[in-house]
This record gives sequence, structure tokens and C-alpha cells, in this order.
Amino acid sequence: MGLLLCCLGIAALLGRVLACPGPCSCSTKKNGRLLAECAYKELPEVPRGLSPNVTILTLSANRIGWLRRGAFAEVPEVQSLWLGYNQIGGAEPGTFALLAQLKNLDLSHNKMVAFPWQDLRNLSGLQILKLNNNRLAGLPRDAFQALTELRSLWLNDNQLTTLAEGTFEHLPSLSQLQLFNNPFNCSCKLFWLKRWAESTSVSLTKGGSTLCVAPGRLRGRAVTDIPAQQCVAPSAQLTYLSKLANTVLPDGLTLSLHCSVAGSPPPQIRWKIQTPGRGVEIDGPNVARDGSLSPSGRVKQSQERFLVFKNGTMAIPKFSKEDEGIYTCIAVNDVGTREVSVNVALAGSENPAEDLLQDDPHASALGGRSCYKGDEMDPVGAGEKLVIVYHVPREVKGTGGGAMPQVGLGTMLLALGIALGW
Repeated sequence: MGLLLCCLGIAALLGRVLACPGPCSCSTKKNGRLLAECAYKELPEVPRGLSPNVTILTLSANRIGWLRRGAFAEVPEVQSLWLGYNQIGGAEPGTFALLAQLKNLDLSHNKMVAFPWQDLRNLSGLQILKLNNNRLAGLPRDAFQALTELRSLWLNDNQLTTLAEGTFEHLPSLSQLQLFNNPFNCSCKLFWLKRWAESTSVSLTKGGSTLCVAPGRLRGRAVTDIPAQQCVAPSAQLTYLSKLANTVLPDGLTLSLHCSVAGSPPPQIRWKIQTPGRGVEIDGPNVARDGSLSPSGRVKQSQERFLVFKNGTMAIPKFSKEDEGIYTCIAVNDVGTREVSVNVALAGSENPAEDLLQDDPHASALGGRSCYKGDEMDPVGAGEKLVIVYHVPREVKGTGGGAMPQVGLGTMLLALGIALGW
């Protein structure tokens, strides 16, 4: 009787270890790994009843249309998961997150438009990831940053038009990358990929087929052959305009800074102002061509103090002590960003610039031309220099000796526009 009970116990144990759903066939490999073979079974979903000891799960060539969270909860030790040639349109967040032992994941030849990229953060041991022949139109910049063991990445035959710079950083083990047959738009946003491909030892399989679809002038050209002259990072120079072509301005000093930029494509100009009492960011011009401010709905109250013109000039009428601070011009295009800063202070002495220059050799008088040149960045001082402005009288005498009349804001803006060549 004891022998019989022992045999029954062993049989029950083996039954639990080798649990296998009806449509599948399960076996133990020579290396001790448990294989669950469920391919070509017309399965509409991941079958239930799999053994928790399964390390290789093959579900290729079925009719699975969606992967739900918990679909693989029964196989937490799986190392190879083959899901190619199904009809999978996407997967819920958390579908793969608990598969910490996963080394090979194949989702190729499906209809995926959504993938739970955050799940990859838990799969640091993943070595092969196949997402090719799907319908992926984009992926986050940090999608793969946790995959330090990843050797082979397949993204070919998707709907990718661009890739964020740095997408393939933090992949020290990567040796093979497939990107061909994607409709890449070879704007300068993708120029980083050319530089990366030239510097990396990673094999871009069928690199000649990684072609541009747009723009038209580059259609059919390899992504790695984007002309360098098409994409030039911004440079910037910040200057102070000490005179406005003898234009008479109302009631006090108007501080005027001009940001000259260059690059390809032409950079957009943004401004950042930091004074002791506030911080302001302005993304573009707020003065229309007719000299009026943009509609109040588009300009925040904190920005109305600063008049920004399309040509890169910013003017601050009635500049006062409250406006002292750091003024930064930011030039941005698809290739990169360049910042130029100047520290502006208002002096009260009769000849403040002369006094300051005796005490501080790094300071410059406001009448000087160039405050900082973008291609001569000082990494220590961040390009900032102290500029002292002169406080002018509130009334400007006319040629006949009388005081000039006060001018309205619209008239002043038009005068600024003409004087600054705007």
C-alpha cells in the first residue's frame, strides 16, 4: 500500500510539472527547459493551464488578436516567447512586465499599432526583440534604455517616419539593428541617425534599403546619406541696440536687444527672462506687422511688458530696476539648440559704465556692439556678461527747445519696427 501511495504521489507531481493545455504539446528539452508548443492551432487567445515551469512558449501562426494584462501570468519563468504571424493589434500595459527571465521576444508579422513600451523597463535580460512587420508609427525616445543585454533589434517594415535622437543610446550590447522599409521623413530631425550610423559598430542590416520617402528631393536616398549642408545646428549672437535711428521714444529708456541667428533650417527664436521678481518665457514674436500687440488671448499678462519682433529684436519700454536680470535668446531648429545670455543692470550714476569697467574687467558698457557670440561659448561663464544701461531723462527736448509730446504704444511699436528693420 505504501508503494502504491508513493507512485501516486510521484504521478501527481509530474502531472503538475508537465501541465499542458489540450491544443498544445509539451516536452522537456535536453537542457532541462520545458517547451510548450502551441503553434498553428488556430488559437484566438493565449491558452490557460500552462505549467509555471515553461521556459519556451511557442504561439506563432495562430489567430490571437489582442494581448491582455495577465495573459502570461501562468508562465513567469518563460525565457523565449514566440508570437509571430498572429493578428495582434496591441497589448495592454503590464502584459510583459512580470516576465523578468525573458531573453527572446518575437512579435513580428502582426498588426501592432500599440505596444506597452513601459513593460521593457523590467526586461533587462532581453537579448532579441522582434517587432518587425507591424504597424508601429512611433516609439518613445527612452523605449529601450533598460535593455542593456539587447543584441538584436528588428524594427523594419513598420510605419516609422522619424526617430527621436538618442533612441539607440544605452544599448551597449547591440550588434544588429534592422530599420529598412519604413517611410522615413528625412528632415533634419532625423539627421542624428546619419551621425550615429557613421560612429557606431552596430550592423544596420540592409542599410541600403533604409531609404527616405520624404521630402521629395531626398526620396529614394539612403537615410545615412542625408546631405550634411541641409542640416546645420544654430548659432547665435546677442547685441545691444544703443540707438534707434534717432527715433524719439516716450518717457524714459527703452532697452533693445537683438538676437542674430543662423542655421539650416532657419532657427526659431525664443526668449527667456529671469528677473528677481519673475521668470518669463516667450516662444515667438508678440508684435504684429501693423505695430499692435498680438491678441490678449495669445499673450500672457507677464509677457506684455516685453515687445518681441519677428526679426529677433526685443524691446522693453520704460526700462526700470525691476527689469534687471538675465535675458536669454534661444535659437532652435531640428538639429539642435543654442542659448545666448546677457545680464542687464540699470545704473544710476552719471557715467556708470566707465565706473564699472574700472572695477570689473569682465563687464561691458551698453554701447558696445556684441554681448556674446554663439560660436564662442564659454562653458564656465555660460556666455553671460554684465551690461550697464544709461538712465535717460523722462522728457526729450525737441529742436525748438520744447518737450516732445508723448507717443502712444502703437505709434512707438511702428517706430521700433521701422528703426530695427523689421
